[in-house]
Formats: sequence, C-alpha cells, structure tokens
Amino acid sequence: MPHAEGMRLPVHLLALALCLPFAALASDPPLRVVDSVDLTQYAGRWFEAARLPNKFQDQCTSDVVAHYALRADGRVDVVNRCRTAAGKVDETRGIGRKAGDGKSNARLEVRFAPAILSFLRSAWGDYWIIGLGPEYTWAVVGTPSREHLWILSRTPQMSATSYERAIEIARGSGFDVTKVVKTTNSGRAQ
Repeated sequence: MPHAEGMRLPVHLLALALCLPFAALASDPPLRVVDSVDLTQYAGRWFEAARLPNKFQDQCTSDVVAHYALRADGRVDVVNRCRTAAGKVDETRGIGRKAGDGKSNARLEVRFAPAILSFLRSAWGDYWIIGLGPEYTWAVVGTPSREHLWILSRTPQMSATSYERAIEIARGSGFDVTKVVKTTNSGRAQ
C-alpha cells in the first residue's frame, strides 16, 4: 500500500503509541489509606475475617488472630497466631513501625525477619490501613501492590453488613475481591 513519506512513524514510536493506552489501564492509582489511625485504639486483638491467599499463611487453616501492642519507642509488637490443619497453633512474632516519612499512622511496615536484618528494606512488609469501622470494630489492611489484603474484626464473627462494607473498600481500592477467602474462627486460637 503506498504511503506519504511525511506520514511514516518510526517503528519505536508506533510501538510506544500502541502500548501507552494499555499501560495506563494496567497500573492502579496509588493506594489510599484512612486519614488517621489512633494506634492506641488500634492496638489489641484482631480476628482475621478474610484474606487474599498468600504463601506465608498457607499453613493457617482457621482461627487466625493478630495481637498488636504499642511499645515505648513508638513501634508495635506483633504476634500472629493461627490453627494449622494438624490442629496445632502456629505463632509468629514481629515488629511494626511507621512507614516512609513517618507522618501517617495508617502506613505501617512489619518485620518478621530477625532484628539483625532490620536494615534491609526487603525485610519489611507494607501494612497499610485502608478502611476502619466505627470505633475500630473492623479494619481493612492491604499492600500498595494489591497482592496482600486482610479484613480484620474485633470479634471472631464479623457482621454481614460490616464484611460487605470492608469488601466494598477493598474493591474500590483496586483489589481483586473475587479471590478473597473467608477465615473460619472458633475463637480458640487467641
């Protein structure tokens, strides 16, 4: 097919022009967190109501509970417990801190690796609070990559209304909620 010489685009510009619209569709906007979190009120026991499946919780079949305790240095002690398929309680201990510039209590980082590895950025995982229920009765926590998501409740059984609101927040934040799995909680692993 004949073409006018002035109309020819270099191949690399044509490829870039074709890819840009798809790149814009593939990237999510930055993950938004709640305006503020009172860590004193956030501390305490949380039951996992649901999560996106992840490798580091593969052994957890039920009764997933997290305990957060404020430290004098402003960081947070983290103790996670769950029941395994064998009926045993698995426990993991870690520490949390404010992320990045430290201005927002809603952007935290958690480390379960040994303290000697604290200097490595990869030892810290993002823990961003993107939703909170009234009086801190439930929370939605995710990562900016949208790979990890947890829905937490102060009680072993979360109300259907609260759960649906938490799912709405996750969906509106770009998480694939079709992959979310509910957690069975008997209240035994506390």
